[in-house]
Amino acid sequence: MSINVYAIATPFVIALALGEFIYCVARRNGYYSFQDSIASVGTAVLNQCVNVAVALLVLPLFSQLGQFALWKFDSTSPWALVGLFLGVDFLFYWFHRFGHRTNLGWAAHSPHHSTEELNYAVALRASVTQRIFSFLFYWPLVIVGFSPEAVLTMVAFHLVLQFIPHTRVIPKMPRWIESWLNTPSHHRVHHARNGRYIDKNYAGSLIIWDRMFGTYAEELEECSYGVTTPPNTWDPTVINFQYWGKLVSDAAKTKSGWDRLRLWFMPTGWRPSDLPPRDELKWTPGEDTKFQSTELPNIRGYLIFQMVTSMPFMLLVSHHASPLTGWQKVTLSLLFWAMATAWGGMMESKRWGLPLEMARVLATGGSVLLWLTQAAAPLSWRTLTAVWLAATLVWLSVARMSHRTLAPAPRASR
Repeated sequence: MSINVYAIATPFVIALALGEFIYCVARRNGYYSFQDSIASVGTAVLNQCVNVAVALLVLPLFSQLGQFALWKFDSTSPWALVGLFLGVDFLFYWFHRFGHRTNLGWAAHSPHHSTEELNYAVALRASVTQRIFSFLFYWPLVIVGFSPEAVLTMVAFHLVLQFIPHTRVIPKMPRWIESWLNTPSHHRVHHARNGRYIDKNYAGSLIIWDRMFGTYAEELEECSYGVTTPPNTWDPTVINFQYWGKLVSDAAKTKSGWDRLRLWFMPTGWRPSDLPPRDELKWTPGEDTKFQSTELPNIRGYLIFQMVTSMPFMLLVSHHASPLTGWQKVTLSLLFWAMATAWGGMMESKRWGLPLEMARVLATGGSVLLWLTQAAAPLSWRTLTAVWLAATLVWLSVARMSHRTLAPAPRASR
């Protein structure tokens, strides 16, 4: 049972997100923000690359643990698969709870909650460090007797299923469904920053764990989405490492060696006693103003084009049949980071946004063309890459010339 679930699920995820987007635009319900969606998709491309890399690193470790398995379960047995799914869902609950209740866990998980929207684009925004920690919770399944390949495949399948509840379009469902399934209503509560909803509904697929362990809350009032200390930027580095930076700063500043060690595992928000309260902008209950920035003029069409065309490039990293070598995939992943950073810069009218994007496009197009040629990839792949590179460079050149004729745009504001 060794299946690349991420590659298989990509078309389904894209279709579901596109369908929701079209529905929301037709209904004009305001559930999608252009800038937030672009930032989420950029982060999603990065996360997909990390997912595959972490799985490849974890598989040998799980294989070693498998030598100490108490039993051996047949991964093709329906009963074994049901048991494995329940085991993954149960352990996910505790991993997810760890991700909200400890400083270390929140540093890894908070980027997913940093957006002030809730839709299928938001479902794609995951932290690049979270996946590393998640596998630390699933090793007992290998010790029990499930094969490492089966565990990693089920974890990936379970992750894909969690895409579905990230929506405001689906209303509350009948009570007999809400009583056991993690429905969109339950997950809206989880993503809300309302006081009554914080640290509730950690379930992945089955809400029964929250009901059993006292973390369940019903959706009773309108949800305000996001975190109480929003990043107020589209920069993927800030989004992914904002809370990590706070923890590192606290560890460096405290004079207590004991506090420096335990800081990471203490409840979320805990700080050493010899440090003053943080001076930072916090969300005020009842405030509905969401972060928006002044983007470069006429850049939306370009960003939509790049968002769509980034998907085939992502598959060159995540798909098991990719002709790229390991170091080439790492290089392309770093270029994806530059891509998401440049997108954020252009949406905030940063001076470096367009130059960074130009450099990123040249490096990506040139490298991929070279690698595909070396791997004797189909001519159609190389042709499409060359066409993408030429079209993108022309578009960027026009955007750059038009930008020079305009006065500098104001900074992003809230």
